[in-house]
Amino acid sequence: MSSTLQTVLLSSLAKVLPNEKPTSAFYENPMCCLNESFNFQVAYSSENPNWLHQYIHIEIDSKLKDYISISSVELVPSNFPCYAGADADYLMRTPGLLPDLLMPLKVPAVKVMPTQWRSLWFCLTPPADLTAGDYPVTISLKDGNGNIAAEHTFTLSVLNTYLPKQKTIHTEWFHTDGIAQFYNVPVFSERYWDLVANFMQTAAKHSVNMILTPLFTPPLDTEVGGERLTVQLVDIELDDLGHYHFNFDKLAKWIKLATEAGMEYFEISHLFTQWGANATPKIMVRVNGELQKRFGWHVAAKDESYKAFLDAFLPALKNFLDSQGLQGKCYFHISDEPSLDQIDNYKEAHDLVQGHLEGYPLMDALSNLEFYEKGIIDYPVCANDHITPFIEAKVPNLWAYYCCAQSVQVSNRFMALPSFRNRILGVQLYKYHIPGFLHWGYNFYNSHLSKRAINPFLVTDADMTFPSGDAFLVYPGEEGALESIRLKVLAEAFHDIRAFELLESLTSREEVLALIEENTDEPITFSVYPRTETYLLKLREKVNAKIAELV
Repeated sequence: MSSTLQTVLLSSLAKVLPNEKPTSAFYENPMCCLNESFNFQVAYSSENPNWLHQYIHIEIDSKLKDYISISSVELVPSNFPCYAGADADYLMRTPGLLPDLLMPLKVPAVKVMPTQWRSLWFCLTPPADLTAGDYPVTISLKDGNGNIAAEHTFTLSVLNTYLPKQKTIHTEWFHTDGIAQFYNVPVFSERYWDLVANFMQTAAKHSVNMILTPLFTPPLDTEVGGERLTVQLVDIELDDLGHYHFNFDKLAKWIKLATEAGMEYFEISHLFTQWGANATPKIMVRVNGELQKRFGWHVAAKDESYKAFLDAFLPALKNFLDSQGLQGKCYFHISDEPSLDQIDNYKEAHDLVQGHLEGYPLMDALSNLEFYEKGIIDYPVCANDHITPFIEAKVPNLWAYYCCAQSVQVSNRFMALPSFRNRILGVQLYKYHIPGFLHWGYNFYNSHLSKRAINPFLVTDADMTFPSGDAFLVYPGEEGALESIRLKVLAEAFHDIRAFELLESLTSREEVLALIEENTDEPITFSVYPRTETYLLKLREKVNAKIAELV
């Protein structure tokens, strides 16, 4: 029976569909830096029905084996893999199952499902004292009798250098209501804080270095008149004389946990509602000992009571942030994704807060150059399918984002997209000097407009509203965040940027750009690039080889 097991050694960029033998490539010259994770896969299948109910046992023979984790790539349901106008890259257009969830193996064994292809995910996390050199790695798959059913060997070259510290700021919006709701724990309970810390650590481990910070419950993806679970970090009291008092203890704890996890930047949740700054966020205030919803959909953004609140709150907040040493590391939002016909509303909201936030930049996701031209945005965060006019205008501090709407040609990380569409982002951010990247869904476990909480293991598309994978990168496991293929590959995109920067420091930016454009049919843009994983694998190997020559 052992000889009937079929296996394929694969790179991290393969997605193994259950009904197709994978044809993707492995690395020609596997390499990584001393502080860089290295991911690869082994796909397996059998036509022999005798494998049903049988396990394959996985063994690693290598000096690196203690630092290599093994996960099973699990299939998850997708009712909504893509929009009707999807381009030709999508792996699936109709509902089905897609490989995404990485389930760590408690014991190194998995069942074989005859006639179906499945995959194992291996991740090397180098120890701090690892020495450079060539390390043979052998993966053996054995049947229940200990016979070798399949075996793969390769040599990983660990370069004698470190990737430089990440300069690119990367935020994946962090939704703590989803954590509280899925785990059924009270907000700010000890278990809640432990889970929040765990989800922070997983994000930071994967190149996320900025965290959305809910001073108030974020006014994001919320139905008009509806509300999300209160996760407000600032305790507020209004006294009999009409004076506000603020307690920042919970915020201080949040900052401590995030910093310990590896976060460097803090992104203050939006001070006005999404899509036009028409109303105020939900803000709970204690009045005469009773907690009241003082602000929310029922209070207009232009209401004098909110101006009075901001006039009291923002100076107190700024003093606190200054005391925490966060000047230059803390960014504020006005309103998410305003359209051009809402620019006047946005400007009024901007003008309400700008004077209180000297030294703290304002950033928002938007797609119209006019916001920058009017001087009402410090850091425009532009959709990657609308970014060209901003690049041509040489807008400083230009960030990029994508969400559900950026579904044709450009980079994205939907489950139904091949992984090269995820990882190409690193090449694009480097080429165009983009210093930051934002995405709205690290762990959004609600339906569209937050009408209900969902189980992301079963609902991957926010109730058939966003293509599967848009709303989250991690799953809520028993002990904390579970990783996905998409999270791992996105982290590799940011590793690529650091490798480009390392080579640039050893040669020149022009030389790195020449490698990036080498053998491409057209100059790379946000919508034009080689549509194959081979390009990315070979590019990184060329960059690594150049680095190896020079260190």
